[in-house]
Amino acid sequence: MMLSGKAKVAGVMGWPVGHSRSPRLHGHWLERYRIDGAYVPLSVSPDRADVAIRALPALGFRGCNVTVPHKEVAAATVDVMDATARRAGAVNTIVVGADGMLTGSNTDGFGFLENLRDGAAGWQAETGPAVVIGAGGASRAIVAALLDAGAPEVRLTNRTRERAEVLAAEIGGAVTVVDWVSRETALDSAALVVNTTTQGMHGEPSLDLRLDALPRTAVVTDIVYTPLMTPLLHDAHARGNRIVDGLGMLLHQARPGFAAWFGTEPVVDEDLRRAVLAG
Repeated sequence: MMLSGKAKVAGVMGWPVGHSRSPRLHGHWLERYRIDGAYVPLSVSPDRADVAIRALPALGFRGCNVTVPHKEVAAATVDVMDATARRAGAVNTIVVGADGMLTGSNTDGFGFLENLRDGAAGWQAETGPAVVIGAGGASRAIVAALLDAGAPEVRLTNRTRERAEVLAAEIGGAVTVVDWVSRETALDSAALVVNTTTQGMHGEPSLDLRLDALPRTAVVTDIVYTPLMTPLLHDAHARGNRIVDGLGMLLHQARPGFAAWFGTEPVVDEDLRRAVLAG
């Protein structure tokens, strides 16, 4: 690692943040491109997230990624949001300008679509309805991205229906809110299933979802990447569905932030994937 007093510094802010592989991901790129810089984990409790975000310029940070549960707080804290962040109502990437202004964007939708295209060759959003589970910050970006990519319908289900209804109203378009108790019937005729919740992550309960009604032609993906093979993906693979793990979304969504903070457009390849998985 090249690190001097002039090092460019960025990081990832979350609670918890110990599971994040973003430091290994960005560290790999920093070494590959021989950049004088560092990318560090920032463990910030929810009641201090806004204060920590506002402190980035004073600490000399070029910016940071924002992960669970701070994405919506970040949207309310930054000075400016770009179009992707405004549509999603959540920020996952913050860039500190030369004047200290905080600009928020959302690269989750970009990373999600790039990962699907890499992991499920030939997948097209317009093939059929998508079922999205969860109504948090990542869900907002993914629902918007699917609609923009041509999905004819997004069936959105969440344990708290009101949260899903708010998301659907704010995103607009062909979003159908499905009661949690009816989540399995929503799988009928679906072409894609996306878990955007933390259920299935290490330390969290598994997602309670039977796949009996899901066509075997459908693709199943999970944004969780610790573990790489979640119980949902294991069940889908066992019945013959194509699956896409969540690691590629992490890798691709990181590209715009790295370019903004460190001045180099990075490449996602197998070397990067192996390096991140080795952590």
